[in-house]
Amino acid sequence: MKQLLLTRLLSVAPMLLLVSLFAFLLVHATATDPVAQILGQGASAADRAEYARKLGLDRPLAEQFLAWLGNALRGDFGVSLYTSLPVAESIRERVGVTLSLALAGMAFAVCCGLPLGIAGALRQGERADRLLNVLVSIGLAVPSMWLALLLSLAFAVTLRWFQVVGYTPFAESPLEWARALVLPSIALGVHAAAVIARQTRSAMIEALHSRYVQALRSRGLTRRRIVLGYAVRNALVPVLSVIAIQMSVIVGVSFVIERIFAIPGLGTLLIDSVVRADYPILQGTVVAIACFVLLVNLAVDIAYGLVNPRVRAD
Repeated sequence: MKQLLLTRLLSVAPMLLLVSLFAFLLVHATATDPVAQILGQGASAADRAEYARKLGLDRPLAEQFLAWLGNALRGDFGVSLYTSLPVAESIRERVGVTLSLALAGMAFAVCCGLPLGIAGALRQGERADRLLNVLVSIGLAVPSMWLALLLSLAFAVTLRWFQVVGYTPFAESPLEWARALVLPSIALGVHAAAVIARQTRSAMIEALHSRYVQALRSRGLTRRRIVLGYAVRNALVPVLSVIAIQMSVIVGVSFVIERIFAIPGLGTLLIDSVVRADYPILQGTVVAIACFVLLVNLAVDIAYGLVNPRVRAD
């Protein structure tokens, strides 16, 4: 287990370096000129050159990246070209919002996907199993963005059970904070729940037909104990990998969901920085998102080692 954790931790630094380099090259490859965006098209060439020198954009790309990387290692991601606020402060204000939304969506997906998958495997070929397959197919086919619009129209506009748009911080009102996350988390979690349910069903069917389950039955163990104590635990091994992948997907889709429900998260910050060519904000946000995805994968690796003793080195 220690070797597994050490290996995963050692792989984090080079991956973050590659993500940072990719984000830096990508934003500088765009045709949008931040100096022209800020000063306007009517600015003279001398004013543009002077402002570019002030921002450090006149230096070679390699020098700009090394300077940015050195500051980032100290926690300084620069300042926004538009608001002049520190990038780290802007990210810190919004990262909690995106984390709340993403974790709520994954919680919904796991709480729905795992029980449905287990129930389908226990009733393989029956009417309940066929109904599950239909629900899974619908969940896989429905786009999250379209589902978010339908949920907003039905439960916020028509029934008025939830607010249409907006976000209430947890410190102001925990109840309103939870209510604001209900519809976005459902829109985020439906597709992931369908994927998890399908994978759980397949893994459970394979576990229930394995030889060790037949041996447990021959010893007289109850079906409940076999399923909960042995089959589910072994079936979780491939499911955890699917959960990690879906968590990354949820983080990406949450950017669109944030725009639909006017949630001030990292997605809104990232999209605005792309439109305005705000390089420091864009680079810092991409690195923050990469850190979150890597932490999720690390947590899944730990859970994978706890569930599957064969991957433990000691």
